[in-house]
Amino acid sequence: KNGKITAMTGDGVNDAPSIKNADIGIGMGITGTDVTKNVADMVLADDNFATIVGAVEEGRRIYDNIRKSIQFLLGSNLSEVLSIFISTMLGFTVLLPVHLLWINLVTDSLPAIAIGVEAVDPNVMDRKPKKRSESIFAGGLGLRIALQGLLFSVVTLFSFWLGQKATGTLAGGQTLAFMVLALSQVFHAFNMRSNRSLFKVGIFTNRRMNQAALISLSLMALVLFVPPVRMVFELAALPGWLYLVGLGLSLLSVPILEFTKAMGWHHD
Repeated sequence: KNGKITAMTGDGVNDAPSIKNADIGIGMGITGTDVTKNVADMVLADDNFATIVGAVEEGRRIYDNIRKSIQFLLGSNLSEVLSIFISTMLGFTVLLPVHLLWINLVTDSLPAIAIGVEAVDPNVMDRKPKKRSESIFAGGLGLRIALQGLLFSVVTLFSFWLGQKATGTLAGGQTLAFMVLALSQVFHAFNMRSNRSLFKVGIFTNRRMNQAALISLSLMALVLFVPPVRMVFELAALPGWLYLVGLGLSLLSVPILEFTKAMGWHHD
């Protein structure tokens, strides 16, 4: 009646109605009857109440990682949509279909999976319970997705302009735009690991993320620097200084998101 989330524990047949009606029904795995376990939402295999705390912590970790993965994937895909839409409206082709397919397969999927196995934040049990009616996009998540998509699309379009101006070719502009958008998403995945500062979390503390980034960067290097593969993707060889500029543009999201985290604009 007070709007609180309630849990009910029990082991006997007489506990079954209360366990079924509670928000979270918890049955005992050792001493509990079959009726109690069948209607329970959670069964304690060891009959230890401390296990409930561990389950809540793990549930919050999973929910956090789902939100982070959604933010990463939707923000990344929105940047691609905006880049293509704006360039089409202005009458030029910023990326080819094969470029978009490669980005979605290589620099989106692997880091997103790594975000899904991120360790729990130390302060996760200090938070207040979320309301049952709360959307997964609550807390400004939708706005952050939109702003991140806009940021990456602006950087991508600027990279296309710079690459085309520096090389005098369309392929040069597309190559730099392709490189910057792909690498931006790889580096951005590290930002998405936590709403705390990346440097407090530890840049390389998620082994799966390190592996995903290494694979993605290696495959990108293959496409950018091996001539036969580069020809398949219709890319151009860029001057050395332009690759360095592209790397700098790709890293641009890191200080920007660190600033927004420091300002308290990210919260769970």
